Amino acid sequence: MPTWTALTQAQGRPAAEALAEACEDLTPEPVGNGVFEIEDGSDRWEVGVYFTEAPDEVALALLAAAHGAQPFVVSELPEVDWVAHVRRELSPVEAGRFFVHGSHDADKVPEGAEALCIEAAMAFGTGHHDTTRGCLLALDRMISAGETPHRIADIGCGTAVLAMAAARVLPGVVLASDIDPVAVETAQANVLANGLAGRVECLLAEGFGHPLLHDAGPYDLVFANILKQPLIELAPDMARHLAPGGQAILSGILTAQGDEVVAAYDRAGIALVRRDDLGDWTTLVVRKP
Repeated sequence: MPTWTALTQAQGRPAAEALAEACEDLTPEPVGNGVFEIEDGSDRWEVGVYFTEAPDEVALALLAAAHGAQPFVVSELPEVDWVAHVRRELSPVEAGRFFVHGSHDADKVPEGAEALCIEAAMAFGTGHHDTTRGCLLALDRMISAGETPHRIADIGCGTAVLAMAAARVLPGVVLASDIDPVAVETAQANVLANGLAGRVECLLAEGFGHPLLHDAGPYDLVFANILKQPLIELAPDMARHLAPGGQAILSGILTAQGDEVVAAYDRAGIALVRRDDLGDWTTLVVRKP
């Protein structure tokens, strides 16, 4: 089945979200839409709308103009099995003791490695992005240093690769949350596939906004591999939910944005312990006094 995409950019998240919502009333009806921050510090947001029938380009143009956005660029995509394509392209990734792979590479797991099988799916966090790898390396260093946090949460878990990594090497139950229902379903499937049922609990929640997340704290360790602005907005809540001496591993941050995130956590009373840059991305380890 052919697919059409309509892409534009708007200034600021409210304008982008309003435009995406307005597109839901189009005919033919879109099968989905998304709003994504363009990570260059400009506060520009991309709006993507997806169709299985050719969209009404005049209606799209009118909506873009009404919301102060750039004109939509409409493209017809070839029929591609993207999951199969990604499986072919993704090679295993080593991050300290952790080895992230697809099922097609299960025979490549090194002896003694903590293996995590993550299939290409409709959720972020296969372990192949430098943000995820940076978090895994930070966790590996903690374990090597003899640290054993017990109360652990993964906020914005995607495929739950970080939550599962923690559950592989640390005691207790790890709580993994995401705002995207598809991500939560994917995370649950990955937990089962990796034999971690009962060790990782997947929740639909924004930030710490779930009764189980609230009641299980304060936390010794929190992962938050999301984006700069959500991380900054999360800082006060992070300060409330971290135990004294508790640490957070933060990523999803471009190297140019690292200082802003460090400053936001410093204002919340959480100090920088370590910063690591991998390619264009930064991973921060911070600690509550």
